[in-house]
Formats: sequence, C-alpha cells, structure tokens
Amino acid sequence: MSGREGRTWAAYGRVTLVAVCVAAAPLNVTSVEDGRHQVPVTVAAVLCGAALVVPRWRWPAAPLLVTVATAWWGWPLLPLLGIALFDLAVVLRARLAVGCALAALGANLLSYPDTQLWTAQTYASALLVPLLAVIVGLWLGNRRRLMEALASDVEHLRVEAELREEAARAAERSRISTEMHDVLAHRLSLIALHTGVLATRSDTLPAPVVERLGLLRTASVEALADLRDVLGALRDPDVTPSGSALTPAVRDVRELVDEARAAGQRIELTTDGSPGQAPTTHRLAVYRIVQEALTNARKHAEGVEVTVRVDYRPPATLVEVTNPSGTPRADTVGSGYGLIGLRERVTALGGEVTAGPAGAGAWRLAARIQHPTGNAENGART
Repeated sequence: MSGREGRTWAAYGRVTLVAVCVAAAPLNVTSVEDGRHQVPVTVAAVLCGAALVVPRWRWPAAPLLVTVATAWWGWPLLPLLGIALFDLAVVLRARLAVGCALAALGANLLSYPDTQLWTAQTYASALLVPLLAVIVGLWLGNRRRLMEALASDVEHLRVEAELREEAARAAERSRISTEMHDVLAHRLSLIALHTGVLATRSDTLPAPVVERLGLLRTASVEALADLRDVLGALRDPDVTPSGSALTPAVRDVRELVDEARAAGQRIELTTDGSPGQAPTTHRLAVYRIVQEALTNARKHAEGVEVTVRVDYRPPATLVEVTNPSGTPRADTVGSGYGLIGLRERVTALGGEVTAGPAGAGAWRLAARIQHPTGNAENGART
C-alpha cells in the first residue's frame, strides 16, 4: 500500500469514527429525562463532528467547540472530546490538549446533573478517555515524524547515490577522453615527425610527393594543435604530468602486473594473442579493468593469488580476473563506484561487464568487447 492510499484509508476511518460518535450522542441521551435534551445534544454533536471532519475547522474551531460542548452536555459528547484531544496531541500540542481536557472536566461540574461526567458510573471514563487520547496521539505523532524523517533520509541517500554514480560516469568519460588525447597526440606527433624527415630529402623525391608530404605535415601539426585545444582542457589541472614524452601512450597489462608483483601481490597472468590484434580503445579498457580488479583484490582479499586472463584475438577482446576469498584490509576505504566507471567505459564500446561471486567464496570480474566489423585500425596499431 502506498503512502497516498494509506492516508486515504486513514481519512475514511476518521470520518467513520466521527460519524459513529455523532450518531451515538443522541442515542445515549434518549434515556436521560425522557429524551428532553436529545435535540440540542444532536445539534451540538453534529456541529462538533463537522468541525472535526472539515480540515479548515480542525484548528482552532474544533478543539474550542468540542471543549465547550462537552463541558455543557457531559458524557454524551465525551468520545468527540477524545478525538479532539487526539488531534492536538498528534501535532504536538500536548499542553493545549491537557488544558482543553481540564477545562471540559472542570466546567462540567456546573452542567446538568444527569449528563455530568462526575458520577459513579462515568467518572472513570471521564478520566480514562482524555488520558488515552493524549497518550496515543503523542505516540502516533512522534512515530509519524520519525517515519517522515527516515523517509527524508532515505531520499537524500538515494539522491546522493545517484549523484555519486553520475560523477563516477563523468570521471570515467573524462578519463577516456584524456587517454584518447594521449594516444592521438602520440600518433599525430609520429606522423608529423616522419613527414618532416621525408621532407628534408626533397632533392631525391618527385615534386608532387614533396608537395603532398608538406601538406600532410601541415595537416598533422594543425590536427595536433586542435586536439590539444579541444581535449587538453579535460586534464585535471591539479595533476602534474610525470614522465617524459617517450612514455608510451598505451600501457600494457604486463607492466601493470609486474608493478603489482613488485608490491608483493601474487598474480598469474595468461595472455592470448597480442595487444596489436585489438583496437586501442579495447586495450585501454583492458588496462583499466585489470587495474580496478587488482586494486579491489588488494583491498578485500589481501594475500590471495589473483588469476588474470586476457584474450586480444578477434572477434572480441576478453578479460577475466578472479580471486578466492580472503581477509579484507583493516584500513580499506573505497568509494564503491569503480565498477560503475568500468561499465560506463565498456558499454560505450558496445561491450558488457559482469562482476560477482564465482563460487566457493571467489570473486570474478569479466568483460567482453566485440571487435568492430571491418576494422580499419588494424594497420595503424602500435
């Protein structure tokens, strides 16, 4: 049942309860003095019931009207007083509810003796009904506010989680753009370098070839400048580039595994095919997947052996990293959004990522990225 449906049923129940109390008031007074006061009690009960049901009259008209009517007519209207006190207690007007109860009970001492609350038959109800109404109202009001606070906290956490996921996706897209900037800048620089070298030997080449080489070198230099202008802004300004221009644009998984082994991590690496058989974007994705998997293994299963398998051969690039269960590090603090970034990267390449238990407490992270059909990049891979 949704919150709106629950509130609707609560409203129906309230109207029904008020209607029952209004109908019971004239019936209860029929036995008093041959029903002499049935008409005024009925009118008073209907007015009190309307004030309790109509939302705009619930405050302050309903408490005032019900208190005065109960003080005058006594026990026939006591149930309606209980509803009014309950309403006040629910909205944390407990002092006002107690004041209304004391006013009604005190003033009733001067009302008609036959309908007074302070008789041997009714004084217990005169004390019990207001007391229960205030206690139950306070409990329900506090519970309602607690549920609203919890619902608000859950909504805030949901929005925060969505923002963090979006930030992780944006960070991964920025990382992809930065990596492609490095790759393309590296290759365009090679083109400009080689065409420049060839242009210096113009005396041994035909004139049309020299002219074409000049155009090619100019175009590559301009493309490199445009690339730096468009994608260079994606770099983190707080990060200082390390390494020299000779650093490879695309790092190999073997280097990553060697670094992890040097840090004490046990890794078994199996590679099928050569990196040159896969597109550059696939190789970048494989590097990131293995990097994330090794990091998670160090955090959550320290000391276990990690198995890494990479297959660059067509028709799809495959990567799979598995590790058995182990002891998590005590100082582990993770964002939990690394897999979201990986899915963003692999999905953008038309692939899919699976992560989860692999039986016997092991954990498996795998990805499959289909090679493009008729890939023209095969001849330009490094």
